[in-house]
Amino acid sequence: QVQLVESGGGLVQAGGSLRLSCEASGRSFSNSAMAWYRQVPGKQRELVAAITSDGSTNYAASVKGRFTISRDNAKNTMYLKMSSLKPEDTAVYSCAGHYNNDYYRSPYYWGRGTQVTVSS
Repeated sequence: QVQLVESGGGLVQAGGSLRLSCEASGRSFSNSAMAWYRQVPGKQRELVAAITSDGSTNYAASVKGRFTISRDNAKNTMYLKMSSLKPEDTAVYSCAGHYNNDYYRSPYYWGRGTQVTVSS
């Protein structure tokens, strides 16, 4: 059974930083893209950042320059370093895994999500 488990969310003041982790089990994602999504109640889920198996990255315009996605294939783990956080970054952040490197398609695997709250 494939599982994606997020950790690292919490409450932080505006301007602060957090690092999210996503640990995968049940399947290696070393040859597949992984991504972070976020969702605010009442709004559509948004792709925050994606990373392919060779380390190529893609970011939403709203987070480019502030967030950094990375992965450790040996640990089957993905990370999201979030800096200069803004109140509008408040959301549930979910980890996602793909079958291959087509990160622009809908992911097949999902984590349960971790809450990130940025206070002003």
